[in-house]
Amino acid sequence: MGKAVCEAVDAADDMELAGLADPALDRPLAELLDAADVVVDFSTPDAALDNGRACVEAGVDAVIGTTGFDLDELRSAAERAEQGANVFVAPNFAIGAVLMMRFAAEAAQQMPECEIVELHHPGKRDAPSGTAARTAELITAAGGNVHQPIHSIRLPGLVAHQEVILGGEGQTLSIRHDSVDRRSFMPGVLLAVRRVADLREPFTVGLEALL
Repeated sequence: MGKAVCEAVDAADDMELAGLADPALDRPLAELLDAADVVVDFSTPDAALDNGRACVEAGVDAVIGTTGFDLDELRSAAERAEQGANVFVAPNFAIGAVLMMRFAAEAAQQMPECEIVELHHPGKRDAPSGTAARTAELITAAGGNVHQPIHSIRLPGLVAHQEVILGGEGQTLSIRHDSVDRRSFMPGVLLAVRRVADLREPFTVGLEALL
């Protein structure tokens, strides 16, 4: 994801890549914050919270695609920060995935009983995925009943996929989204980079807030 983001930023006429942060390359985030307007984080659940805190403390806006960590802690840090930085978090930056979640929540108002199956590459650390957890929240808020557990599949050959199966008397409805290339996330990432500084709240979750 980091490589894909760098390529997308380089290709954007209105952006400049300020630097790369990666502990494996001995490039700590702290050394790059002075040169950055926005930090994009696709790291690990263990690192994302500290990275987000470092950004808001430095007054740098953050766009975070990492999932599996406590959002409430980062929300509190963003709301307490005195530097005026905004944090935007999205469990999925693919516009099709956002539509899948929205359609599933709408369908659940009429067909409330449903199951969620999410499928990812073996390197995906959190299970269920952040997208699946967010989908369950939206369906529940719409009056649906997400059967537990959410089914998580990790196999070679997969990128990011999710299916919501809704069942009613004599019928089922399946709503599925497939990302077959990480480039599918880049339009959403670039949208967030362009918009994060103008958000009215210091902490925002979900790409739907920008669409």
